[in-house]
Formats: sequence, structure tokens, C-alpha cells
Amino acid sequence: MTSGKAEAIVIGASAGALEGLSVILPPLPASYALPLMIVVHVPPGKKSLLAEIFQAKCAIDVREAEDKEPLCSGTAYFATPDYHMLVESDKSLALSNDEPVLYSRPSIDVLFESAADAYGPGLVAIVLTGANDDGANGLKAVAEAGGLAIVQNPVGAYASQMPEAAIRACPGAKVLSLEQIALFLLKLEKA
Repeated sequence: MTSGKAEAIVIGASAGALEGLSVILPPLPASYALPLMIVVHVPPGKKSLLAEIFQAKCAIDVREAEDKEPLCSGTAYFATPDYHMLVESDKSLALSNDEPVLYSRPSIDVLFESAADAYGPGLVAIVLTGANDDGANGLKAVAEAGGLAIVQNPVGAYASQMPEAAIRACPGAKVLSLEQIALFLLKLEKA
């Protein structure tokens, strides 16, 4: 972030997402001041249980995103399977069934790029574990809009390809362990 306070957080993950998000999300207090939007690659035709799993583990509200839903602080929104999740300029969510990006729908890049347009320097974007290059271009877009780019350290990642691609695309990104990311998010709200 070039200046000002964080207004929203976007997170992208693929292979190993459940373990990674289990370190990051449960410590957040119910009163957390920021909305979080999360894309996890789920195969088409499969129901996602992520919102249910994390609602049981977390103090913050966790739900599956709905089209035209306004973003609320202290809430984590998981992308609906087989739909891209985007952020509109009025800070509401939009769902799209446009073509997959890098074989993925929902796409991390699509979320990150639309959120960068909506929030600019108020956005924090985090790329976690995964086995493809989705998220790299989106992270670069966030950094170019003045937002803060964070990448899970590939050394500790379940699948290192996605973090490595993100670091190549955005060499100025902060590279942190899952535990460091969790602490950063807790401190971020107080900044």
C-alpha cells in the first residue's frame, strides 16, 4: 500500500488451500474491520464446503459469495464454484460465468484485477499455495494499482508453483510464511 489504510483483502489459493487458510482465517476476531474475498480452485460440478468448514472454525462470518452482495467488514466471502467472483466499483460482489482463465473458474486473476480497480492502494492481495500460475498477473495488477502484494513462502507451501509464479510476476511482493501472514492480518486491522 502506497498510502492510507487497508480497505479489503483478497486471497487466492489452490492445492493445499484448506491447510493454508486454516492457519490464516481462524485467528481473526469477529470484530475484524475488513472484508476478505477468497478464490479457491474447486473443480466444476463439485459443491464447495469451504464456507461451511470455515464458518465452524472462525469467529468472523464466512459465506459463499452471492451476486450483487455488498461487502461487509468482518466477513470472508468464498467464490462460488464455477463462477468468477469480481468486485464492482460500488464495493459489491459480482459473479460471472465468463470463460475460465488459466483453466480456472473461479480465477484468482479475475478477482485480484477487479478488486485492484475497485480499491487501488486500499487493497491487500495474498497468493497462497497452488499448482498453476493463476494469481500471478492479478497480484502484479494489485501492486501496479498501489496495493500491497503478499505471497506465501514457496518453501513452506503444499504446492510451490503458484507462489513462485507470483514472485516472478511481482518481485516486490512480501514473501511470508503462513504464520507471518496470519500475524500481519491481525496487525493490519490496527494499522
